[in-house]
Amino acid sequence: MSQTPAHETLATHEVMNQPAARGDLDLWGDDPALQTHAGASGADGDHLADYGAKMGTQAMRAAGRDANRHPPELVLFDAGGRRLDEVRFQPAYHALMQAGVGAGYAALPWEGAAGGHASHAAMVYLTSQVEPGVCCPMTMTYAAIPALRADTALLGEWVPKLTARAYDLEAKVLARKAGATLGMAMTEKQGGSDIRSNATRAVPEGDHYRLTGHKWFCSAPMSDGFLTLAQAEGGLTCFLVPRWLEGGRNGIHIQRLKDKLGNRANASAEIEYHGALAHRLGEEGAGVRTILEMVHHTRLDTAMAPAGLMRAALDHASHWARHRSAFQKQLIDQPLMRSVLADLALDWEGTLALGLHVARAFDGTSPRDRAFARLGVALAKFLGNKLCPGLVYEAMEVMGGMGYVEDTPLPLLYREAPLNSIWEGSGNVICLDILRTLAREPLAGEALSEELAQVAGQDARFDAALRAHMQTFPKPPGEAQARWYAESLATLLTASVLLRHAPDAVAGAYIATRLSEPRGRVAGAIGRIDTGAVLARLGGFSQ
Repeated sequence: MSQTPAHETLATHEVMNQPAARGDLDLWGDDPALQTHAGASGADGDHLADYGAKMGTQAMRAAGRDANRHPPELVLFDAGGRRLDEVRFQPAYHALMQAGVGAGYAALPWEGAAGGHASHAAMVYLTSQVEPGVCCPMTMTYAAIPALRADTALLGEWVPKLTARAYDLEAKVLARKAGATLGMAMTEKQGGSDIRSNATRAVPEGDHYRLTGHKWFCSAPMSDGFLTLAQAEGGLTCFLVPRWLEGGRNGIHIQRLKDKLGNRANASAEIEYHGALAHRLGEEGAGVRTILEMVHHTRLDTAMAPAGLMRAALDHASHWARHRSAFQKQLIDQPLMRSVLADLALDWEGTLALGLHVARAFDGTSPRDRAFARLGVALAKFLGNKLCPGLVYEAMEVMGGMGYVEDTPLPLLYREAPLNSIWEGSGNVICLDILRTLAREPLAGEALSEELAQVAGQDARFDAALRAHMQTFPKPPGEAQARWYAESLATLLTASVLLRHAPDAVAGAYIATRLSEPRGRVAGAIGRIDTGAVLARLGGFSQ
């Protein structure tokens, strides 16, 4: 939709040296790095081109801003005092959900097309640039499907609705819905990540169970069902709890919505089960093993989302730099600014490249693919999310005071930046999981060694860094050094992916500044690199 230009000549001054409104963006067409790494991962470029063009429109970006400005509202009771336990969302939220669900965000990997998980991962990246909050319910819907394989009947009942590409927000039983979403409620006050300490009780009743207990975090509480953990007679067990029943609402009471730093468009809640009807998923006592199938897939999305946040922050910062002058020079022509932006761009492209490379393993079917996917997704999640907050802050600083006000997307991105490191295993939990995977799955370590060996001899600096890593860690270390070990491995793996698929100047700059030459601790404190080649990957730059 065309817009009448705003007045630039005001009564007191003329508006100058401010970038014009951007209009529609093409999130696929203007992102050469995404095209490179999505292609290498086997993703469906035609589908991503359509989705990227749609999500980049001015209308969709405005919907993202509106969904954040008007957060969800908890409505516990109707006017007569009857319990509702409903969350009401701003219409823009539903428009974004319809766009994502309708484009197959949750369904695509399970429809049988080649590169389904890689295409999904790229959709996470694209959606996160516009409104990251809506990713949560769609991600959990996507990730729940492999966990449902633990029960043939539940799989047959729920999966057709979860993959229907239809967003149905009505409060009605599953059989009468065109499509459905699935959430998660695992965390309790006393345990946090230690889910084995969960105290929610499950009592059998006929062919189902009744749950009683409190959940400290319930993600997307208006989902049509939730995967949850409770203590049955045989131990900690996984259950599917439907929200709606024939003839009424299930015994799920929302206590309050969490007042979160970011992710404001999405609701997160404390809930209580009051004799809630639940279906057992898997055997009693096998709850952790069952739910980990869901966690494994949500981790892919938490590895991809930071790349999207980084891309959005850098896109706004680089656009500002290209259209803003200071001291008689365009910001982008100033060598120090170019060094800062190029340094940040290396972290962004490395995070994108590694995430999509790991997504390709999710599409694989061999034991080697599965082993590498489990280890690789943990490495990608750890490193990308540690880099994301600092990158978003530096992008904010590029824009100066403008980056600190809500007229720009930078505050939204800054609030969102820490989330994916906390969700589905914080940094320490992920590092311990990396050590555990290497100890329990020898094939994972073999697959990682093969990945790193594929680029041997292509860059002497990479080869030297790999040797130095092996000398420092001839075997996986104890817990105290787990973060150093994980960071080193993830950086080496990222460099190996860039060597295979990125332009030589980009891969070489990454190796020089991350693995080889001395550098400072802040963005831009690097030696000489080809900033033009690196910045070209952002789109809109000439070398």
